[in-house]
Amino acid sequence: MTKVERKSVWTTYDEKAKAELNQLNENYIDFLSECKTERECVKEIVKQAKEAGYISLEEALEKGSPLKTGDKVYAVNMNKAVAMFQIGKKSLSEGMNILGAHIDSPRMDVKQNPLYENENMAYLDTHYYGGIKKYQWVTIPLAIHGVVAKKDGTVVEIAIGEKPEDPVFCVSDLLIHLAADQMDKKAAKVIEGENLDVLVGNMPLNSEEKDAVKLGVLDILKKNYDIEEEDFLSAELEVVPAGRARELGFDRSMVMSYGQDDRVCSYTSLIAMLEAENLEKSACCLLVDKEEIGSVGATGMQSHFFENVVAELLNLNGDYNDLILRRCLKNCRMLSSDVNAGFDPLFADAFEKRSASFLGRGVVFNKFTGARGKSGSNDANAEYLAALRKIMDENNVQFQLAELGKVDKGGGGTIAYILSLYGMEVIDCGVAVLNMHAPWEITSKADVYETYKCYKAFLKDA
Repeated sequence: MTKVERKSVWTTYDEKAKAELNQLNENYIDFLSECKTERECVKEIVKQAKEAGYISLEEALEKGSPLKTGDKVYAVNMNKAVAMFQIGKKSLSEGMNILGAHIDSPRMDVKQNPLYENENMAYLDTHYYGGIKKYQWVTIPLAIHGVVAKKDGTVVEIAIGEKPEDPVFCVSDLLIHLAADQMDKKAAKVIEGENLDVLVGNMPLNSEEKDAVKLGVLDILKKNYDIEEEDFLSAELEVVPAGRARELGFDRSMVMSYGQDDRVCSYTSLIAMLEAENLEKSACCLLVDKEEIGSVGATGMQSHFFENVVAELLNLNGDYNDLILRRCLKNCRMLSSDVNAGFDPLFADAFEKRSASFLGRGVVFNKFTGARGKSGSNDANAEYLAALRKIMDENNVQFQLAELGKVDKGGGGTIAYILSLYGMEVIDCGVAVLNMHAPWEITSKADVYETYKCYKAFLKDA
């Protein structure tokens, strides 16, 4: 075995480390189970931030006092993205150490005119969000999460399908007995996007009326949530796999859950940030929306939310001008906290083994992402990698270097290239995942733990 090959990190743990690992993953499983949408993530993150002494940007601006070492501030963007800051001993103009991840995940979104009836079956019409294999989303229990905003200004929160007493929903599929033609189709066409309609009812409200099953569903929505059919026009409802995250394997060494891309990196970034203290350089934990569809929109990384908040913080200290803001952003260092494709022996042909990431071998650094000829990639510089290697070794963090599959097989991207536009040093860094973008994804508990250790060391020493 050469020096650069990595062994299983499980063999390096004493009983104390195993106890810390298990506690972290127990809390992580709760987070995954309770936070299945961006809004739910932001709500929980803000709750934990307040408990750790963070105040909102609005409160900081109202006080108007200059920020001092140790001050903690958070800012929320439309309830779908959040940024947390802890002020270090050095001036903000000298930059920050940033952990940046995304809290959106592939799913199905309910359309704005979704409810219809066909042959006594009521359905919700959906539009899938992010890159998915559509055939994976049929015949599994589904839950509906989100909000319905009403014209009077009230917002109704929805989460149906998670409690034992809740009903669940599903997308139906053709029985194997009649599926000869379907089985001849390519995987991309086995289930069409417009057929990802969610079955939600079969009981008519009144057998004499047209669309009586649809009316029955509307009657339930009115009684339980005071929602009219027209309220779907201003709703954001996400269809996600129902059920809690679970331990996987006889040895309980892995986590199986919906949404681990990228909530595994979001959660470990959050905990590292909450536990950070006595920092030389200011720290930021930036958790954003819309990465799965290109980081676009007002809540995605391409918006000016992050830049605007940093400008507000500089202004609080009387330091703001455009040049100082640019210097601050240029002097930052960032880990683009996102997952990597874990090597799967059952699909070994998709990977170049010497450059693959493996479950149970530590946090993954990915020098470049992109596709094929590094298209769309942030390619981190060698000096930054060397500095990170030093930090990891000094803090006993087990890490591996990898890329996303074979060169000509495809590829992927993260928010790294967007932050690199400021001139800061950025590299992708996160957890190896099996089944990425499937309804249920798999991670190693050991990698979750090493990633948390990595992020904590980065905030302290980068």
